Amino acid sequence: MLRGLMQDDYPLTLGHVLGRMRTLNAGAEIVTLREADGARTRASFGEVVGRIDRLAAGLAAHGIGEGDRVGTFAWNSQEHVELYMAIPCLGAVLHTLNIRLFPEQLAYVINHAQDRIVFVDDSLVPLLDRVSDQLTTVELFVIIGDGPAGNLHPTVRYEEFLAAEPIDAYPAVEERSAAALCYTSGTTGNPKGVMYSHRSTVLHAFSTGLAEALGVTSADRVLPIVPQFHANAWGLVHGSCLIGASLVMPGRFLQAAPLAELITSERVTLSGAVPTIWMDLLRHLDAHPETDTSSLTKVVCGGAAVPRALMEPLEQRHGITLVQAWGMTETSPLGSVAHPPAGSTGEERWSYRLSQGKIAPLVEARIVADDGTPLPWDGASAGELQVRGPWIAAGYYEDPQGSVEKFADGWLRTGDVATIDSRGYIRITDRTKDIIKSGGEWISSVELENELMAHPAVREAAVIAMPDERYTERPLGCVVAEGDLSVEDLRAHLSDRVAKWWIPDAFAFIDEVPKTSVGKFDKKVLRARLTDGELEVQTATEAARG
Repeated sequence: MLRGLMQDDYPLTLGHVLGRMRTLNAGAEIVTLREADGARTRASFGEVVGRIDRLAAGLAAHGIGEGDRVGTFAWNSQEHVELYMAIPCLGAVLHTLNIRLFPEQLAYVINHAQDRIVFVDDSLVPLLDRVSDQLTTVELFVIIGDGPAGNLHPTVRYEEFLAAEPIDAYPAVEERSAAALCYTSGTTGNPKGVMYSHRSTVLHAFSTGLAEALGVTSADRVLPIVPQFHANAWGLVHGSCLIGASLVMPGRFLQAAPLAELITSERVTLSGAVPTIWMDLLRHLDAHPETDTSSLTKVVCGGAAVPRALMEPLEQRHGITLVQAWGMTETSPLGSVAHPPAGSTGEERWSYRLSQGKIAPLVEARIVADDGTPLPWDGASAGELQVRGPWIAAGYYEDPQGSVEKFADGWLRTGDVATIDSRGYIRITDRTKDIIKSGGEWISSVELENELMAHPAVREAAVIAMPDERYTERPLGCVVAEGDLSVEDLRAHLSDRVAKWWIPDAFAFIDEVPKTSVGKFDKKVLRARLTDGELEVQTATEAARG
């Protein structure tokens, strides 16, 4: 084999990202919203790197080294960015803890990961306090902020934990060694750990600068609303640190009003969050048309299907373009991004924007039938979506059984039912566990949800299967209404949007669609409420059914 004469052994580690923050990107800044009145702090990357060096020295003084897990239970902030860099550059593993996990799940993931130290925002101390007596490996709690420490013990304040002198030198880290650990949201069973390597994290961070992906540049001011504990904030933090984009961190203030004010005052250019956040922002901006969001040109939106009823008014009324992306904790998470192809216009362009997007560079995808046979990319053949690539997990941390069930022949089985067209655009029609089979025919709950949310009086909608004597299953629309709305109104709305036999015969009007810990619709809760008779189901009349 004739080998290329290149430095192929150059290590891809977060040490390189830290080095760029120290030198080329030192002038970028991190702004953190600290108080509801708008008070905030700001520091240049150069100043932050000095604190990262002192944080690393503090960790080393506590004996933290290669392979040790260190937990963070924190909002998006400058301190969390410092932890993002210091822990893995020291050779340890950053374990971002999901603040929305149930107490028993939170205790499980801390014990399963064997976290030695947990850094916790003072506002989140009460949540961690509930499980502190169940934690078996934590040696120290480091409190970020001056608020009460509750019953956590032993504790030290973050600013006191930083060593007086910076670390002399960082250890050499192998690029395939673990850098970060995230757990899935645990919708069924215990959460599963996904261990990211330095190499996968750097490659994923690099991808955020590609125009086919997120398109982050050094001129951007990036607002990661998606939590840092959710698949590493979708790569926005690592990508910004690598590329030199400034970061605007919202802290615990995730309501529409403070977010809109941040976008205006900090001239945010790019952001990322789940659809529910942007639904709230749309209502706020409509109510406050004087809000200046002209700097915000692009928003990456994922975690759930993004309805046209959200994308279109945000763009037409406020100039904000939502770009749908797809991914999972297991994919770091970038898997595809819905930039429409050149030359597409009108409804064709919308069709591409409403897809899950084109397969990202360096990611490979396929769809397979139930028997494992790969299906053609014809935009019609539907099967389970499977992916592989340099930032795709190969298994779960310390979970052989879960790994066997989810990974096969080098591919991640996503559990999504999808089609792929000839241009490589993915369209997810459902989750394998959510798909509805009525009279032997498949009905896409995702498509029904998007069409229901296109109704101006529907705030949220989730569709689940309801047992039916004749058809085995029929779709049940669970709708959060704004104003008066009837079953007949909804059926009429759907009549020219979906196939007649897709239209639900029954609806349940609810106060809110239950959400998972990362903001996705939690349909298992709705299914349980249906089984227990807790949903008030309203059925269409026989005449209305046709």
